[in-house]
Amino acid sequence: MAQVTFSSQQRDALFGQSPWDAVLVVSDRFELAQWPEVSQLIQHAASVDQRIGSEATLLLAPGLAGGRLILAPTGDLGSDYEDARRFYEAAETGIKMAYRAGARNVLLLVDGPKTDARYLYGADVAALGCGQGLYLNPDVEDSTQVRVGVLDGQDADRLNALEHGRVAARDLCGGDPEQMAPPAFADYCLALFEEEPLDVSIIDDAEQLVREYPLLSAVARSSFAVARHSARVVRVEYCPEGEIHQTWLIAGKGVTFDTGGADLKVGGSMAGMSRDKGGAAAAAGLMKAVAMLQPKGIRIIAELGLVRNSIGSDAFVPDEIITGHAGAKVRIGNTDAEGRLVLADLLSHLRQQADQAVNPRVFSLATLTGHVGRAYGPYTGVVENSVARSGQLGRVMQQVGERWAEPVELSTLRREDFAQVAPRSESEDLLSSNNGASVNISRGHQFPLAFLLKASGLDRYHLGSDKPIPYLHVDIASSAVEASNPLYGKPTARPVATLLAMMAEL
Repeated sequence: MAQVTFSSQQRDALFGQSPWDAVLVVSDRFELAQWPEVSQLIQHAASVDQRIGSEATLLLAPGLAGGRLILAPTGDLGSDYEDARRFYEAAETGIKMAYRAGARNVLLLVDGPKTDARYLYGADVAALGCGQGLYLNPDVEDSTQVRVGVLDGQDADRLNALEHGRVAARDLCGGDPEQMAPPAFADYCLALFEEEPLDVSIIDDAEQLVREYPLLSAVARSSFAVARHSARVVRVEYCPEGEIHQTWLIAGKGVTFDTGGADLKVGGSMAGMSRDKGGAAAAAGLMKAVAMLQPKGIRIIAELGLVRNSIGSDAFVPDEIITGHAGAKVRIGNTDAEGRLVLADLLSHLRQQADQAVNPRVFSLATLTGHVGRAYGPYTGVVENSVARSGQLGRVMQQVGERWAEPVELSTLRREDFAQVAPRSESEDLLSSNNGASVNISRGHQFPLAFLLKASGLDRYHLGSDKPIPYLHVDIASSAVEASNPLYGKPTARPVATLLAMMAEL
């Protein structure tokens, strides 16, 4: 894969002899008042080429670094409904053009509205767009090194940490069912965190998993007999030096392939299910970025549940009643609603940690439901518990996501959602799901949070309790992979940038 690194550069890097071999300009109008030399070249080109400003263009530019000038227009940014994705998408297009032209050391110049808060991080977002544009799956043999020099002093350390984390998230999400089966996913994490200031442990013993993660193990039951598919739980903790002001506890769904189990996916809907591990992948990517930046005052614990939902003679089936880690008896309604079972046990373990933690905040990250795509298209869906809603935690995530080109749609948990998972007989405490696909169920991406709260024991930490704990459930089923090609497109690493930025907001 092409490896991208960022650095901060001053304006004199644009001119004369230097290692830089191209200049990429991302802008809406290409007026570039602070860069008159570049502006003059663009104006001259526009006088003879009507494409300038309307589509990506490569110009011969004597006197500029490398003699190449690539113009990547964002389009009009003045509309009330535009957002920072324009910078991301333009940079992604421009860097691909620069790469195809032979450039490997590219200066990035970003120009846009100076007073519009929506574009506050336009240069950072454009840099991340460059990383997305050049990313290749890890099995593609391309070890090319590409340097992107961001003009005007962006925080290169932060950008590089983010890109390392995003690369890991994309690798883990995009790996095929064998490349990133549970043991291989866990091994990748061990290598990823080997030299980082993190505590990492892996549970691979089947008896321990069945005892401590019974719902997760039910999903994995048919895969235990195949060693290369056997389940894992990866636990990663970051603890900073000095005083701790907040604690994040993150559960990541890592279903490395989802056949649907006994409720088998049919009609071609199984294709793409190797990406059902995007939540665990994003959690791992976030931990990599955190480890590199080592933020003060925040402790982070992540548990990644890695399972393959296989079909076979030992597969779990609807109507089974399984007692989860938190003690709730769960009747299985649909084996294709497996992700919430994985998350419930992870969250129950994290709940125990949260009980003694300083200012805890709980997150679940998951490619959970088709319904979130039906409701919101290519956007991340977030559902809050009552405590998070009271503290407007979801609103913070929404605002931060807009600025970092990872838009979020916010949903509300309602009493009807709890009715969906209420017991149907005296034998169980909860119903995991009804027997339809989430995409066809009313409130299909909201009601899983009601199940997760009850099944994990987090429902006891409500607004009126002695220790209210805010909890955000983040459904990335429709945003974990590029919307243009959900089956075979690149993973997006969402919402790694948003979560990292949120740490500074809370």
